[in-house]
Amino acid sequence: MAETALLLYVVGLFLTIPIAWSLGANDAANPTDCAVGSGAISLRKALTLFALATAAGAILQGHMVMKTVDRGIVPRIEIAGAFVVVVSVCLWLFLCTWKGMPVSTTHTTVGAVIGYGAAAYGLNQLNLNVLSNVFIGFAASPLISLVMAIGILRLLEHGLPRLVKDAGRRDRVMLGLIVLGLVFSAYSFGANDIANVTGVYVTITKEIGGMPDRETMILLALLGSGGIALGGFTWGYRVIETAGRKITRLNLTTGLSAELANALTVYLFTTVPYLLIGWGLPVSTTHSSVGSIIGVGLARGARTVNKVTVLKILAAWALTLPCAFLLSFGMFKLVSWLLV
Repeated sequence: MAETALLLYVVGLFLTIPIAWSLGANDAANPTDCAVGSGAISLRKALTLFALATAAGAILQGHMVMKTVDRGIVPRIEIAGAFVVVVSVCLWLFLCTWKGMPVSTTHTTVGAVIGYGAAAYGLNQLNLNVLSNVFIGFAASPLISLVMAIGILRLLEHGLPRLVKDAGRRDRVMLGLIVLGLVFSAYSFGANDIANVTGVYVTITKEIGGMPDRETMILLALLGSGGIALGGFTWGYRVIETAGRKITRLNLTTGLSAELANALTVYLFTTVPYLLIGWGLPVSTTHSSVGSIIGVGLARGARTVNKVTVLKILAAWALTLPCAFLLSFGMFKLVSWLLV
């Protein structure tokens, strides 16, 4: 049995590499879609900055949400459970990425963890206090990002022309600001989303390797960051095209507004709850990013928002939690039966 458990651990940890690739391919759009969609920076340069800033966020602040995914929702994630969660998330993300839809990796991970917890412990053993905060974050983050994007857009439209009179210089300032916004957004993405890759393996790896909690999280963050970067470079363009151009047309001002709104929202949900209650909230960076883009589209008039694309994205989001839950629940029951 010990050999089987070790095999599941090794195979499951190895599978975090393709799940990191899947996350990078699907979610590279979150920090980069606004910059690329507005024409501020090329796709290749945007993805390079995305990879570097994501790694920095994962290493420096990834522990805030990794702790929540690892032991905040369920009492404990065993080796078989971690294996099942990783496989379930990987399968759902590959399907949605293949369809070119910016589905939420966070919703997928949380749904899979809940499915495992329900199968292994029962629904009554889930940490409802943490889960309620997570679901509040799910609902609030895109709305906050939308409102922030409208507010930032108004500030830029009225404040920047007063500070920088020359139109050419103003455009150059905007280009610099939108690239900085990309970096901040990618950093926030790394700090929040690295938990979706290797968060379920923190306690298990710490016990097997005999390492302190913080060092374990840094090691897992490095592993996940490499896979995320690879996914962004090899397939990220598919979803960047959907999120950055098909929802609404972006220019420098609207692109910067959406980028900053997304970055601020994700960073606040990562940091503030951790400082107040000890658990960083795993919010959907996809929701936040798309919410910010819709916000600037609404600020320019509702007709500029591609409603068909938005409805398709909402449909994919609605399916994610229940599908991930069912995948994880069923797979854990199957694995448990096979291991008996």
